[in-house]
Amino acid sequence: MKIGYISLGCSKNLVDTEMMIGLFEKHGFETVNNPKVADIILINTCGFIESAKEEAINTILEMCEYKKKKCKYVIATGCLVKRYKEELEKAIPEVDLWIGCNDYDEFWQEVAKALSQIEEKEDNLDYCNRRITTGEKTAYLKIAEGCSNHCTYCAIPMIRGPFISRKQEDIIKEAKKLADKGFQELIVIAQDTTKYGIDLYGKPRLASLLKELESIENIKWIRFLYSYPETITDELIEVVKNSNKVCHYFDIPIQHIANPVLKRMNRHSDGQSIRNVIAKIRNEIPDVIIRSTVMVGFPGETKEDFQELYDFIKEVNFDKLGAFAYSKEEGTPAYRLKEQLHPQTKKSRYNKIMKLQQEISKNNLQEKIGNTYPVLIEAVSFDGNYYIGRSYMDVPDMDGVVFIKNSDKTKEKIGEFVFCKITDVQDYDLMGEIV
Repeated sequence: MKIGYISLGCSKNLVDTEMMIGLFEKHGFETVNNPKVADIILINTCGFIESAKEEAINTILEMCEYKKKKCKYVIATGCLVKRYKEELEKAIPEVDLWIGCNDYDEFWQEVAKALSQIEEKEDNLDYCNRRITTGEKTAYLKIAEGCSNHCTYCAIPMIRGPFISRKQEDIIKEAKKLADKGFQELIVIAQDTTKYGIDLYGKPRLASLLKELESIENIKWIRFLYSYPETITDELIEVVKNSNKVCHYFDIPIQHIANPVLKRMNRHSDGQSIRNVIAKIRNEIPDVIIRSTVMVGFPGETKEDFQELYDFIKEVNFDKLGAFAYSKEEGTPAYRLKEQLHPQTKKSRYNKIMKLQQEISKNNLQEKIGNTYPVLIEAVSFDGNYYIGRSYMDVPDMDGVVFIKNSDKTKEKIGEFVFCKITDVQDYDLMGEIV
């Protein structure tokens, strides 16, 4: 039988999808990319904000249409299912099985019960048995589940539960297996990577974990994402500074800079501490890339609060920045807050931030012209004129890419690291040539 899949939402969700597909393949299923030829279609959903919920429901409905053709079973999993399973079962009876992210310990048993052609026996999702979907050289490494920060706007603790770190030895075992299979870039992820180990070892252990990962042969790049400012330690900065493998890249989701907004968000940093940690990182690591995300339109955000955020972004000059407008999510403390802002106000503030960052990004990228960087080549453009790759400055699906002129030097280079001299800038991407 053939199984097709769609993974929605974040990279952490993608790792879950990869384990599910790995389990199907372990039991003899063939993975296909075309839903028209699939016997089973699996949709792993996101339920974080309203737009993600809409996308998930529309995707499920679209995939159910294939049951009129070859497809026999549709399975829906993930965060949306965890939040709204009962309502979804009633609204979309065409789905054969709903499995929330809280029931993954019984994933295969539930699949076997629902799909008559599968032998019912116990089997579990396994980090070391994944169908990696991020190319031949790059893989995500999820080091923890859930979140215990309880930001007032966020449903993650409600959906995924408290922050639970994986044992360091299990993570290293998985990383070594990935290296043995030829993966050279590891992207370390969790909802809050900098809190890794606090629940298991009584103190943050991300820095020591990175050192262990660095010692693995054949691994060339290591990144870590979602590092909250209050738990970025001097030790962690030092590890990144001195490492030959850990990319000089910090992803720091600050959400805001105005103290009244941060307090209502129940964030654990204030404006000054955020400024301090960014200044410290840049002072210690001059070529560092800093990425952040901010939220506009949070309940009670005044014109003055927004202006402070706008001025801060202009002042700090983030290399990369993502912004989103506040989404009112039921079940979260912020849902009950008064002073909810008008949707048009939120949209206007979002547009202002993105316009500002577009200008900042263009200026930052212009400064890279003439520099030479190692680039991992991952694909070729549709017209064949360019190879497409990433430098240490670019995270897959989040940041830009490097377009490299196709020449004899780039033949058969996909999946390899090359040295690339930057020659031009195009929007959020760099142009270059192999040297």
